[in-house]
Amino acid sequence: MPLRLFLSSGDLMADRRFEFARDLQLKGDLPAAADLLEQAIELAPNFTSAWFTLGEIREQLGQRDKAIAAFREARRSDASDQHGAGLHLMRLGDEHLSEMPKAYVQALFDQYAPRFEHALINDLGYRAPSLIFKAVLAARVAAKKPAFFKRAIDLGCGTGLAASAFAKQADHFIGIDLSPGMIKEARATGLYAELEVADMIDALRSKPDASANLIVAADAFVYLSDLAPVLTEARRVLAAGGTLGFTLETHDGSGVVLGEGLRYAHAAEYVRGAIAKAGLELLTLEPASPRNENNEPVRGLVVVAEKT
Repeated sequence: MPLRLFLSSGDLMADRRFEFARDLQLKGDLPAAADLLEQAIELAPNFTSAWFTLGEIREQLGQRDKAIAAFREARRSDASDQHGAGLHLMRLGDEHLSEMPKAYVQALFDQYAPRFEHALINDLGYRAPSLIFKAVLAARVAAKKPAFFKRAIDLGCGTGLAASAFAKQADHFIGIDLSPGMIKEARATGLYAELEVADMIDALRSKPDASANLIVAADAFVYLSDLAPVLTEARRVLAAGGTLGFTLETHDGSGVVLGEGLRYAHAAEYVRGAIAKAGLELLTLEPASPRNENNEPVRGLVVVAEKT
């Protein structure tokens, strides 16, 4: 994934100790790394990156309570939680499942933007856009409806891979992403008539009723725990007969869980229920792996729904 987020402490000696600690962490000497991080924190008590990394190391060492304490300090010292300490607290069972901090998602993808496509396609075998494209076209053909869309919205557009997949099927594409870095990359493609730096739910709320014929979200909803708000807004924004296509990660249990990769996984039955509650008609819900991780296909779903 991206280069590691680093927020300087403002203290040169503390920053140097952090750098040495990271080297030791990468070499596997976790106790020595933890000791150096504690020294850095003594010099700079509000050193968010040091607290966060100490939490990671304590977790690696199996020291749950100490890890929780460090992650709590990381979030206290940065209320916006750019490192995503709150997600680790959820994973450790210290907090109930909740939505991701927007600052974390933005920081994650701003760092990732310059190498996003290369890493996804060459390293992770990313295939979410093509899965959605094939599923949407199959659903339209089965319904004997044209597979051309006058106005389309790409939620969590990233660098524009979904718009590229649908380039010949859409007349006017709007791209929405929380990351300015991703929007910059998407603008360079020339595929979008409009681009917005915005949270995808907030952006949908700004759109008129029945103003889109297609909404796609390739691996974007994995950063949402509760799908109800985005599905409700998507239904409102879609014109009658409009199509929604998206991918998710999934699991064998019920409801929603936060996976090891710090992305939400939604059970198939949860998705069926969320689609129905939003007032959309489910056309497709099939197992499909959107990408690889640790050289294994990630378990996922491809979903197509329609506003009737």
